[in-house]
Amino acid sequence: MKMVYGPVPSRRLGRSLGVNPIPLKTCNHSCVYCQLGRTMQMTNQRRDFFPPEEILNEIKGVIEVKGGRGGGEIDFVTFIGEGEPTLCKSIGWLIRETKAIAGIPIAVDTNGSLLYREDVRNDLSQADVVMPSLDAGTAETFRRINRPYRGIDFEAVVEGMEKFRQEYDCKIWLEVMLVKGINDSEKELEAIRSRLEKIKPDRIYINIPIRPPAESWAVPPDKEAIALAYTILGDGNVVDIAAEETGEFSIEGFTNPKDAILAIIRRHPMREEQVIETLKKFEVRDVHNDLKRMEESGKIKKVKYREKIFWLTVKEKRGT
Repeated sequence: MKMVYGPVPSRRLGRSLGVNPIPLKTCNHSCVYCQLGRTMQMTNQRRDFFPPEEILNEIKGVIEVKGGRGGGEIDFVTFIGEGEPTLCKSIGWLIRETKAIAGIPIAVDTNGSLLYREDVRNDLSQADVVMPSLDAGTAETFRRINRPYRGIDFEAVVEGMEKFRQEYDCKIWLEVMLVKGINDSEKELEAIRSRLEKIKPDRIYINIPIRPPAESWAVPPDKEAIALAYTILGDGNVVDIAAEETGEFSIEGFTNPKDAILAIIRRHPMREEQVIETLKKFEVRDVHNDLKRMEESGKIKKVKYREKIFWLTVKEKRGT
């Protein structure tokens, strides 16, 4: 499979089947904290990067194995991608067709930048949960942390989220990613709160970079700043997702352990203990030796971040 992966453990969605309608690191943001590295193809043009029928066929294939209609191993089908999924012109059709065949809740994980467009709002209205990001309360901070495609207007982005809230009944679970020295001060948090009061999300997820970010300096705030964020943003619907996810990664359809690991960490960098547990499913005798050979091949690399070892695919030079 090229465009569908998992299910993988998700801190927000349980067992999530990921659907990737976008090529690797094709996005209209290049967020400093992105776990997949810097954006390689910046664009703000919607189009079909892959044939939508092929994406749907892959979804069908996994649903047949893992089960749908609420009786299988999948809690959500999540359109998330290796970039911004709403850049896929057929995402509305894909959501509609997936709901028809699967009977599983649909989520869309988006940076929210295109919700100012009526066609995008219409497309996402068919989802059960939409998870936009809002990491800034001002245009200046928006540019610093999200590094958007030229011409994207911060006020239009926020107004798009407000309109989406007003027009549709699907759940909005909004994420705020906190980065030390950028958006963790009292002033910045108050500015974010003023925006959230108009968007009125059903849930607010306060997050920090728990995996190696695009820029190595994009680190979590101090504990005091995180506590301040809960004080300012907390209003009864704030959820903590700063903890590490738990659960198994699906290896369905893989016979080669190296292919399985490469497919997973391409979209989801894994802690070393997660890689080891996944390799053990293939009854690999010498897990550490296999990892070493994969590293020597130049396909994967290990990075130490927050006192933990992560494994990532080698696809670009990451920030220093």
